[in-house]
Amino acid sequence: MYYKVMELQARERIKSLLAQRGKTMKELAKELSIKLNKNYLPASLSHKLRRGSISYNEMLVIFDILEYKLVFEDIHFQTP
Repeated sequence: MYYKVMELQARERIKSLLAQRGKTMKELAKELSIKLNKNYLPASLSHKLRRGSISYNEMLVIFDILEYKLVFEDIHFQTP
């Protein structure tokens, strides 16, 4: 399952998270525009996700809007 999630393109993963929250790309673009004080259109946001040109900060705000958190785990660290 973990590797399957990694294989998903960012655009498809965000669309999946949007569906889970009952939101559309249009609503996400509007909320992102408000939070970052920059104009985002659904199509341009979708293109950024597909191209992989979305910034780390934009992704953090998207996760915040969708009420998810981004977690980094050291894959080499094992708890005793």
